[in-house]
Amino acid sequence: QVRLVESGGGLVQAGGSLRLSCAVFGSMFSVRTMGWYRQAPGKQRDFVGGITSSGGTNYADSVKGRFTISRDNAKNTVYLQMNSLKPEDTAVYYCNDARETFRISWGQGTQVTVSS
Repeated sequence: QVRLVESGGGLVQAGGSLRLSCAVFGSMFSVRTMGWYRQAPGKQRDFVGGITSSGGTNYADSVKGRFTISRDNAKNTVYLQMNSLKPEDTAVYYCNDARETFRISWGQGTQVTVSS
């Protein structure tokens, strides 16, 4: 069974940086298009950005230029480097396959809190 484990969240001041990790336990990581998502309290889960199996990336407008997604296929891990953090980036961050057809059961996520 494929499993997702996100880590790296925490409390940071506005303008700071964090690097999130998502370990994918199971098969087929190298061919997956992986996405990062976030959910703020009382809001729906939103797409943050994604990375294809070949390393192509795309981002939501709200994080473009500040966030960078990368992957290490040897470690079955996808990363989210977050710079210039803003209070509105506060949310629980999740990773998953970006294609609904191949979606995995959601992990527990990792909390990111940005103080002003």
